[in-house]
Amino acid sequence: MPSSAPPVSVRRRGTAAPGRPRVLLLHGLASGGNVWDAYLERTDSTDDTNSTDGADSAEQESWIAELPWRGTESTGWTDRSPAHWARRALELVPGGADVVIAHSFGANALLSLLADGSGPPPGVRMPSAVVLVSPFYRARAEEFGWDSIAYYLNDFDRILADGLRVRSGGRLSDELRHDMALKVRDRIGPYGWMSFFDTYLHTPRLRCDRLTVPVLIVGGERDFAAFPGDSRALGAALPSATVRILPGAGHFAMDERAAEFAALTRDFISTAVGPLPAPDGDRTDPHRPTKREHHR
Repeated sequence: MPSSAPPVSVRRRGTAAPGRPRVLLLHGLASGGNVWDAYLERTDSTDDTNSTDGADSAEQESWIAELPWRGTESTGWTDRSPAHWARRALELVPGGADVVIAHSFGANALLSLLADGSGPPPGVRMPSAVVLVSPFYRARAEEFGWDSIAYYLNDFDRILADGLRVRSGGRLSDELRHDMALKVRDRIGPYGWMSFFDTYLHTPRLRCDRLTVPVLIVGGERDFAAFPGDSRALGAALPSATVRILPGAGHFAMDERAAEFAALTRDFISTAVGPLPAPDGDRTDPHRPTKREHHR
């Protein structure tokens, strides 16, 4: 049954010392805020000796959004654009977000909000940096054909099943995972699917040149939903983007490669917003963002 909770809500996870970057996390379609758990476990504490309260605190102030397209989705959310709901999440973060990290459909909702050509929404402080995980993007309308519709319609349950595989840690049988994916697909319904695909179809018309803040794009080498080529094409379209494709990762790189993802985002935020201390055990992590990949 649909959730009786508000269409959009945000909650703060843990505590952070004053001055830490305020980070908002947006989940994808039929997902939820818990999709960030593995990542947040690696940002929850630091031994920073400069902490004002003298105690361990999180390296960032994390705000987790629950969006209307979550697993227990709110009714009628497709009556408004995905960008509308991304804007609502930004409005709910006290003082605004310094950084927004968004996954999949959530990444496209954010991208639509920030790069639709209309400029910053009134009353909403725009983030200083953005991380897009497994975004959907194509540079030209001609890149969409009937095969694109067939793939994302007929294989939609397969994409959902892969999300269940990751979130369950592989504990579900193939048969059970398939049955659950069909139920999730039916709950999303044709209107939810149309909202997703219409948002995807709109990407060639986005004014990506208007999104001038630093952007980190993280894709998965094995992602068969938002293909690595989408991440590379979006990186080429943005004025200030770094693209990292994580080997062996699928559509949920922040879960499948949580330590590497945390290291990438930590260094990116440190450069784009301000310095962040690394937790013990991560200080010598070799995975750091490099200059933008070459796009061909």
